[in-house]
Amino acid sequence: MGVDVKDLPPTYQAQALRKLMEREQRKQCAPLPSPADAPTGGGRKYHNKPTERVTPAGNVLRFDSQKEARRYDELAALEQAGKIRDLRMQVDFTLQEAYTDGEGRRVRAIRYRADFSYRRKPNGQIPDTDMGELWDIMEMKWPLVVEDVKSRATRTKEYIMKRKLMKERFNIDIQEV
Repeated sequence: MGVDVKDLPPTYQAQALRKLMEREQRKQCAPLPSPADAPTGGGRKYHNKPTERVTPAGNVLRFDSQKEARRYDELAALEQAGKIRDLRMQVDFTLQEAYTDGEGRRVRAIRYRADFSYRRKPNGQIPDTDMGELWDIMEMKWPLVVEDVKSRATRTKEYIMKRKLMKERFNIDIQEV
């Protein structure tokens, strides 16, 4: 049920025409948004830019930030040079097991996910022994290193609490990069 402008009194006709003209001018001034200009997935909480790396084997690794991807590049080069070994990404540590409280409610486990973990080459020399003993000695002498790529914004209270629990439970100091 439309109303024809010609059926309106002259003052209302002028008002309707003015509004139509204003609307047309706004359409001409403001360009239509293109799909390329639209934000992808909204803004990210810490303004990080997800990044990908392709390994020599052809695997695609996805990182939460460019800083984390650059750190992976550094660690991969160190592993190739033999200064570190057993490089792993997104390693989970259980800081407290799940349990059921006295009222029968289930309490979830507390877990910490490290960005990287690896074993660092020992500083001293490893004595010559047979291979079985050598492996045991190497496991003891190559200390485990746990790293987390952090910025001021991602150093939250929750992270600090989990860092303290890692020290208390596993005697591991998380290295912040």
